Amino acid sequence: MLTGVTRGLGMAMTEKFIELGHTVLGCGRSRDVVETLRVRFRPPHDFAALDVALESQVEPWAARLLSSHGVPDLLINNAGIINQNAPLWQVPADEFDRLFDVNVKGVANVIRHFVPAMIARKSGLIINFSSTWGRSVAADVAPYCASKWAIEGLTLALAEELPRGMGAIPLNPGIIDTDMLRSCFGGAASRHPSPAKWVEKAVPFILALNSRDNGKQMTIR
Repeated sequence: MLTGVTRGLGMAMTEKFIELGHTVLGCGRSRDVVETLRVRFRPPHDFAALDVALESQVEPWAARLLSSHGVPDLLINNAGIINQNAPLWQVPADEFDRLFDVNVKGVANVIRHFVPAMIARKSGLIINFSSTWGRSVAADVAPYCASKWAIEGLTLALAEELPRGMGAIPLNPGIIDTDMLRSCFGGAASRHPSPAKWVEKAVPFILALNSRDNGKQMTIR
């Protein structure tokens, strides 16, 4: 189960997981891209257009997938946004709120509606995408840094709450040449790996994680 499948790392992971024989249940906000994914990848794969920041959309989506596909083995909270480069005091309140709604509340919404079924089965991994800026900071991206520091704390606390046989892992994917990075770095982002190159290392890394990694702060290097 993967959020944010309609661009960047989410799209690249979707393609790689499917290439390796896994079933992907994904969501993203772009209806057009979701429809393209549905055409490319037929059932049992499943893609839905929704906003993880809205619990009213996450709840029925989770209920449908749990009923039709059962409990996920791997739940990856990847969806996220970044603020436009600016000092904190210049970031508009609505932009700050929207970032936290997606990056933090969206993760909590997905966990709230999928993880109880995983706990009942006492197996499965929850991987919440963090960032280099979830363990360090930089000027002009304070809201994004704060959201990813929140994800680190949320995930480590969740790890303390899970039964044996499960795991919650905050995962720093590294620095990748995505639209989000280009919004901060501009053309310098091209010095870093593309999502297509990154995924060749990242997906095997993710698939190798298990319950013994519960509560570990992991990084893809």
